[in-house]
Amino acid sequence: MIELKQLTKTYGDKKKKTTALSGLNLSVGKGEIFGVIGHSGAGKSTLIRCINLLERPTEGEVWVGGVELTRLGKRELQEKRRKIGMIFQHFNLLSSATVFDNIAFPLTLIHTPKQEIEKKVNDLLELVGLQEHGSKYPAQLSGGQKQRVGIARALASDPDVLLCDEATSALDPQTTDSILKLLLDINRRFNLTIMLITHEMHVIQSICDRVAVIHAGGIVEEGPVTEVFLKPQHPVTKEFIERDARGEEGFNLAAASLASGSRLARITFLGTKTYESIMSQVVRETGVNFAILQGTISTIKDTPYGKLTVAFEGKDEDVKRTIELLRQRELDVEVVK
Repeated sequence: MIELKQLTKTYGDKKKKTTALSGLNLSVGKGEIFGVIGHSGAGKSTLIRCINLLERPTEGEVWVGGVELTRLGKRELQEKRRKIGMIFQHFNLLSSATVFDNIAFPLTLIHTPKQEIEKKVNDLLELVGLQEHGSKYPAQLSGGQKQRVGIARALASDPDVLLCDEATSALDPQTTDSILKLLLDINRRFNLTIMLITHEMHVIQSICDRVAVIHAGGIVEEGPVTEVFLKPQHPVTKEFIERDARGEEGFNLAAASLASGSRLARITFLGTKTYESIMSQVVRETGVNFAILQGTISTIKDTPYGKLTVAFEGKDEDVKRTIELLRQRELDVEVVK
């Protein structure tokens, strides 16, 4: 649905040139929720604004729905943009217009009949849970409600693609979760391709199918969220994933060092194995003792996973056999110490 080929965006002139994107390649499939994560200044916003040509690339190609946008004339581009919805971090609502009129705005621009507008807007108000707020103004709404208006407005033209530019970063955690659930529901109802950028790993983990990590204007890591989240390769990716757990591991390492001869390991469970008694079965077979120093069970979108930091104690050959048996059960085991 979206394909970026050797995308480059520079600002300034030869004397003082800033490169925001450099030879970037990316592909997003139909009906996919694709996340792009990166630090401030990494090129995230420039990337997403290049997709609908709010920012025109310096070099490279932008394909959406099989059409190369940079080759389109002004009128053709306007037509194509109607099928690319966008929601923003700070909502970008018309303060002097009601919620109803904000949602109707894209339809009034193309002279949609009044009766069609009324039905469409009322349907969208119901979809985003704002049926009773149509006559209110943005100043009367909470941040989460404003973003729901923004989502409804972006859907008014029945887009094929929805771009989300830090859509939840101005919201509190509880409201963020409600907006993410709404986006996931929209994706499943309409098979709508959603591409979102964020600096929050929680957002990626909650709803995305695949993720790309952007750094210094290029993609440094990409893949299914389960693989990137559980087996990060690039230092930037590891930093995002470990940021929320900072400090825990140092405590565990210190605690493990109290037991002479213990071997420390990180064990990752994925899918249904998260809830199986694999550890208990294996240690009963090998006679090894273990202590759980830190553990987490959560989900990546709809996939459960578990992460344990464990200290094994026993004869060296028995510990090695324990680790081998766990790996044979398709668990990921990393020996730390």
